[in-house]
Amino acid sequence: MRFTETAVNGAFIVSLEPRRDERGFFARAFCTTEFAEHGIPMTVVQTNVSVTRQRGTVRGLHLQSEPAPEAKFVRCTRGAIFDVAADVRPGSATYGKWVGVELTEHNGNALYVPEGCAHGFQTLTDDAAILYDTSAPYTPDAAGGVRYDDPVLNVEWPIRVTVMSQQDRQWPLLEPSS
Repeated sequence: MRFTETAVNGAFIVSLEPRRDERGFFARAFCTTEFAEHGIPMTVVQTNVSVTRQRGTVRGLHLQSEPAPEAKFVRCTRGAIFDVAADVRPGSATYGKWVGVELTEHNGNALYVPEGCAHGFQTLTDDAAILYDTSAPYTPDAAGGVRYDDPVLNVEWPIRVTVMSQQDRQWPLLEPSS
């Protein structure tokens, strides 16, 4: 696996390093040892699948805070998405910054989203599917979010937003850093 640092402290693009032959390829998709070597303390406690029917749908920006802060490791297994990690950690040197990366079933990229960062994605194809590991179980009392169009973040979604849940439209806006 190749780890590429991003503009958000602690967020990494993780790329496959496939070994190919006449049968196809094999690649390591996750390894706690390699994550630890890059300073990423990821212990997987839950794996989730998300399938989104319509191109242009935005899910997020979601996060879990205390008592169950959650890191995510996101991979697209069908179609394509634009995946976003946004730093909403008060006092962080990269507060208000975000990184977006295209994850597809073919490009071998994944995004590691550290604890305290909000995560969201936009589907670039119909019937996009993602598989993502989390470092904490889903905890409703710790769940929260930030609006997809928050002016502090100013995320540049690549295509027109077509579908979004009412909950995601109503997340609060961030406070500008001082």
